[in-house]
Amino acid sequence: MLDLSKYQGIVFDMDGTLIDSMGSHLRAWQQTCETFNYPFDVDYMHGLGGIPTRKTVEILNDKYQKEHDPDEVALHKRDFWLAMGESPVIIEETVNVLKHYQGKLKMGIGTGAERPHAEQMLQDTGLLSMVETLVTATDVTHGKPHPETFLTVARNMGIEPQHCVVFEDTQIGFEAATRAGMDCILVQNGQIQMEGLSRLLK
Repeated sequence: MLDLSKYQGIVFDMDGTLIDSMGSHLRAWQQTCETFNYPFDVDYMHGLGGIPTRKTVEILNDKYQKEHDPDEVALHKRDFWLAMGESPVIIEETVNVLKHYQGKLKMGIGTGAERPHAEQMLQDTGLLSMVETLVTATDVTHGKPHPETFLTVARNMGIEPQHCVVFEDTQIGFEAATRAGMDCILVQNGQIQMEGLSRLLK
């Protein structure tokens, strides 16, 4: 188990970090892009993971010179995802970290998902009751890569940002954590990336 005793709090992203849902979200984005005539690039869309859906639509509009209503596109994306009816599956490696440090360090979740969706996913996997605070896209003005999400988690836990470590699965999330003044550990394909950890955990 990782020795995180130098920190006072742990902040987890949700999709792709605690819950293995990125694949289904990408499939929903593919259907959405086809519906609204956006070119679909799976690697590009994965790179936007963690950004709130409405903001993602604004990015796509700007990139592809479209003028689609962000709320309408976001609603279609949500409906496509819900229609899949997939049950959320936890990512064992990071959930084990959460379980190991429960009661030892304060823990929170900072996600780009909307609150109803995040609460449902976390309740279905039994994770919601294991953290002290949940901050979603509904709760902030600026989504990732802006640091507001993670700074709000730290404030809710009563911990200064520099005493927190973040687990994230995207570069956008990594940037948000870094801008918040927090260390960040990357999770890729369900595996905690050991590269760079020796520096953080000294």
